[in-house]
Amino acid sequence: MPMDSTGPAPAANLAHVMAQAIPVVTRAQNTAGGRDLTEGYLSQLVAMGSGRLLQGHLAFDVTLNGEGRTLHRGELSTGAFGEGFVDRRHPHTYLHELIASGVWSAGPLGYSASIGRGFVPFGTDDPMMRPFEKYPINHHLSQILERGVAIGALRLGPMILEGSTFGGDEPTSPGALPRRDRLGDSWSARGTVLPLARLELQASYASVRSPEQAEGFGLDQRKRSVSGRYVSASGERYLLAEWARTEERDRERDVAVFGYETALLEGAMTVGVVDLGLRLEQTDRPEEERLADPFRTPRPASDLSIAGITRWRTATGAVAFPGATFGPLRGYPYIELERLAASPRSATDIFDARQFYGRPIWMASVGVRIRYGAMHARMGRYGVALPTGPTLHMLGVEKEPSLHVGH
Repeated sequence: MPMDSTGPAPAANLAHVMAQAIPVVTRAQNTAGGRDLTEGYLSQLVAMGSGRLLQGHLAFDVTLNGEGRTLHRGELSTGAFGEGFVDRRHPHTYLHELIASGVWSAGPLGYSASIGRGFVPFGTDDPMMRPFEKYPINHHLSQILERGVAIGALRLGPMILEGSTFGGDEPTSPGALPRRDRLGDSWSARGTVLPLARLELQASYASVRSPEQAEGFGLDQRKRSVSGRYVSASGERYLLAEWARTEERDRERDVAVFGYETALLEGAMTVGVVDLGLRLEQTDRPEEERLADPFRTPRPASDLSIAGITRWRTATGAVAFPGATFGPLRGYPYIELERLAASPRSATDIFDARQFYGRPIWMASVGVRIRYGAMHARMGRYGVALPTGPTLHMLGVEKEPSLHVGH
């Protein structure tokens, strides 16, 4: 049920669907092993549906992802890591999100309960909903996604509180489903404050049981995140600042073994007929043993050791051009250029990123966002936890009004 700063408002039965695909060509200079590669593929092949029924008391969000078919090698993206991939973004699961939410209100208080597979209430929005095609390196430090999850949320005026229990295991393949024996072994909490109509502040914490080892015998994670997000009234000015830290802990000894931090600042704005974006990031990445394919690591990890921690510093610029309409389809051409620098966080690390990659490290991408319909207003917030306010209207992220469900 929609809510403003004073409480709930009436809601009607609404629904919408959307589909997207991004044909993209990427040139990576000095990627894994110091090689120069140029590749083309179809990225972010998704279909989304969302809506509300029963006068707004029942909301649903569903996202299907076809990257398991189009990105089986992973998307060339130097610095990326996670789920057995390195220097490539892994394909997401076919069932990326399927969440049902019951939404109610009592005076100025709104509350909701959500269940299904989707995003854990932790950290910031899925990068797919933000103004860059290439994901930031910190994707696995700043979001927890594709989990079997149950979420409770409360909202009172400008304050939102979420809590969840979920299965800590990461997907092992695009077709993987959450393991039933792992459901409920992890938890998270997120608090959000909306001090102004266009400003959003959040802080969150998560305790994740053995994400890398599906059987539950691996290192646990303790995760923290804080962020601030601003979107102008027109949706043509956007700024996000975030910090997150993940600690990997030995459960038996109850001690921290490794720690990784990330800080990110990104923004975008419309200037005339083009949209401009800039992202600055510093992220720590664990260096695991690589297979004969230098873009892959053992899954599950062979032991509890790593060869070092690489500190990545990146600057990414993006330009999106006016879109073209082809019947019900819209296309938004864009260019992204990224400069990366990688160095060992400690002089004692076995893995030396400067020798492995060489210098300089560049990545350039050219593509077109092809879309039918409007995307979710946000991704990773359900029921009353979905804030009101303007949505992005730059870099092809959103170019028409979208449906806010259950906020």
